[in-house]
Amino acid sequence: MDFNSENKEINKELKCTGCGAILQFKPGTKSLTCTYCGAENVIEASTEVIEEIDFEKFISTQYEKEEKIEVVTVRCSACGASLTMLPNVTADHCPYCASSIVVQTGSTSKVLKPKSLVPFVIDKKKAAEFFRNWINKLWFAPSDLKQKAASGNLDGIYVPYWTYDTRTQTAYTGARGTYYYETETYTTTENGQQVTRTRQVRHTRWSSTAGLVANDFDDILVIASKSLPVNYTQRLEPWRLSELVPYNDKFLSGFRTESYQVELVEGLKIAKDLMTPVIRSTICSDIGGDEQRIYTMNTSYSDITFKHILLPLWISSYKYGDKVYRFLVNGQTGEVQGERPYSALKITLAILVTIAIIIILIALFSK
Repeated sequence: MDFNSENKEINKELKCTGCGAILQFKPGTKSLTCTYCGAENVIEASTEVIEEIDFEKFISTQYEKEEKIEVVTVRCSACGASLTMLPNVTADHCPYCASSIVVQTGSTSKVLKPKSLVPFVIDKKKAAEFFRNWINKLWFAPSDLKQKAASGNLDGIYVPYWTYDTRTQTAYTGARGTYYYETETYTTTENGQQVTRTRQVRHTRWSSTAGLVANDFDDILVIASKSLPVNYTQRLEPWRLSELVPYNDKFLSGFRTESYQVELVEGLKIAKDLMTPVIRSTICSDIGGDEQRIYTMNTSYSDITFKHILLPLWISSYKYGDKVYRFLVNGQTGEVQGERPYSALKITLAILVTIAIIIILIALFSK
């Protein structure tokens, strides 16, 4: 696919018929809007069905034939993020750390085109409001944090994800622990005299077990960008994937789009790691008893399918002191996660106040 020629065709479709400006997708709607004259164009609903793609078949026979798009990526020298640049853009700012970047050493590559996406529901103004509320709830935050954080750019970005479905069967060996109690005699001192008492002492009886358990997994979500910390993106979940729509460039107008850095096969390995705790929990339930031990697990995967999707995030960064902090807002639900500084002064004062209260309480009870 010739990305530049396709991009020209897309731009023609996005031009406002009233004033010629580029229309932008309006979050929370199914429309494109002109920021200059206010004109709105409804995005025609697609009849295309969002399919789960057979993983093994795709890897072995379909990958080379699949539609791909050409993208230019450049690595931010400040934070290391891998950024997707629009055609003909030579300079920009990094949405992950706010540093200036110049496209001099960018690389061109062809990547799989997404099949579906969740459009933005939360607009920029609402995302900023959610962030302010989040800042207000932070304990021991510096007093001027709100002002510093407000100075950051807020960028709407469609971030790539893989989803995986599969059925698993896991053969295991382990042990079941069953509690039993024995009466124990002991001697203690009461009112200055030694007395004999009894008590129930719990013990565990272990017996070997083995079995086979099955699990069905649906839409295991794996972020395909390496530019964002996984611990924060996972806390933005859950996503309402029932609101996925077939891919349409019009939903992307006015927003950045990131291309994947985690390949499809690598993503499946990550998905399997995410499945493991669920499988272990199923094994423990199957073992039963009061305690469980798992010695070996051998999992087979069948009917593996996947989707390549884009999910909406509002991303910003701000500098406090000599460190850059980032925050993320789920563009569908408004959930906020991020990094934050702490006020050493407030923490010290809290400790001193706590110590003072303890001293006062000790003094009162000692009278």
